[in-house]
Amino acid sequence: MKQFTVPIIYRSPLIAAIKKKRKLDDKMKKDFSPTLLDFGPVQIYLARHFGFCYGVENAIDIAFRTIEENAGKRIYLLSEMIHNPQVNADLKEKGVQFLQDTYGKQIVPFETLGSDDVVIIPAFGTTLAIQEKLNAIGIQTEKYNTTCPFVEKVWNRSEQIAKKEYTVIVHGKPTHEETRATFSHAASNTPTVVVNDMQETIALSKYITGEKNAAEFYDEFQGRYSEGFIVEKDLQRFGVVNQTTMLASDTQAIADFLKQVMIQKYALQEDTISERFADTRDTLCYATNDNQTAVYGLLKTAADLAIVVGGYNSSNTSHLVELCEEKLPTYFINDEEKIISKSSIEHFNFHTKQSSVTTPFLPANEPVKILLTSGASCPDALVEGVIAKLVSFYAVEKTIDQLIAGFAE
Repeated sequence: MKQFTVPIIYRSPLIAAIKKKRKLDDKMKKDFSPTLLDFGPVQIYLARHFGFCYGVENAIDIAFRTIEENAGKRIYLLSEMIHNPQVNADLKEKGVQFLQDTYGKQIVPFETLGSDDVVIIPAFGTTLAIQEKLNAIGIQTEKYNTTCPFVEKVWNRSEQIAKKEYTVIVHGKPTHEETRATFSHAASNTPTVVVNDMQETIALSKYITGEKNAAEFYDEFQGRYSEGFIVEKDLQRFGVVNQTTMLASDTQAIADFLKQVMIQKYALQEDTISERFADTRDTLCYATNDNQTAVYGLLKTAADLAIVVGGYNSSNTSHLVELCEEKLPTYFINDEEKIISKSSIEHFNFHTKQSSVTTPFLPANEPVKILLTSGASCPDALVEGVIAKLVSFYAVEKTIDQLIAGFAE
């Protein structure tokens, strides 16, 4: 796999040693059990897979290289390159300006840009309309494009099934940059509609079966369907693709449900299902799958609590939190500073979009057992920072340096 140049400030000697050791011991990635960091009175179980994925490292490499190569030029990011506050803050510190916020609200008008300006396309990609606006100004969007290859894979798969006259159903968060981009690319080729979850999928299925009047669709799915969408015609034949950071199990459940709806409506057999339903399972992102599967492996360990580190607007991170919440107390934080003391932690509730402080935080019993993971846009340095903060509250039997030496043996 291609190697990227990622600033040293995002790297961690401890995490690097752990990942190298696990990779050597498990080349085929069959073992999803966590790594135990045994400090004596506190035991931290680290997920098998977490942190920067291929797409994020690619984006960071391109962005920082773009800054170095364009000294003196105005450099813009279309929106947050990835959903990590530290990385985006570092880019701003280097003079990069943001054209839009996460939801597409304009911060810097496109009209103020010139052909000599540099615009970096984020890892989520962008819509065809925005791409055309920038190109009309004379900005080469393809030159500094950090779109994740796995997002582009979804676009390519959508185009392939569009050529066979399938409608595209996108499983994603409607306001997320990636979903907006995927919707734009799919809708340029074929009728397209977005569903956020199984509840919306069930609602959509009632238009497929005719249980609901087609006219109601346009209000219920307002802003979610492509121009000229005809319910009676465009839901007769389709395939499902996803925002790559959704829960893989949710996307699969949605696809399986819709497949059964089509089998029942058209009395199809397994060998004829492709007449109405396209197989698009290969659009699931490998990193999303690995990180989520690693959390399932992590949760097999009995523990007192879980900590998930990452940006609060990170979709893939919120899904890791969601999985952990089903099993035990879970704290979603974006850096070690949110661990206020041994007794208090400030954490984020992604359901309500609010932060709160929990006291007490760590239990009195020893050893305290903590499950730990992070999102695909979270630097390993932040994870090591969280480990160091937790360890600082105890009279530990081993130091982080001793653990590094042990994994390097």
